[in-house]
Amino acid sequence: MNILVCCANGAGTSLMMKMTTEKATKALGIEVGRLHHSSLSEGKNTATEYDVVFCPLNFISMFKDAEAKGVRVIGLKNVMSQTEIEEKLKAAGLAE
Repeated sequence: MNILVCCANGAGTSLMMKMTTEKATKALGIEVGRLHHSSLSEGKNTATEYDVVFCPLNFISMFKDAEAKGVRVIGLKNVMSQTEIEEKLKAAGLAE
């Protein structure tokens, strides 16, 4: 599974989201091929290269095109919460 995590500027927050996502996927036993962090603008343009995109809840609408092409877009209330990421992966049917 290839995962993209996005925040407004693609610097600090998305890097921390990436590290939290690594922990969550490892805890759930999900094999990740590629895990990338970026700004929302870069992410919007490259989202179709990924299976899953994580972003803050208020930016989900930016990824409608990718969603229409089968990308799973998951909005997060607390982008630093490993528990929330794990719960959202389970709810999306991507983990047991």
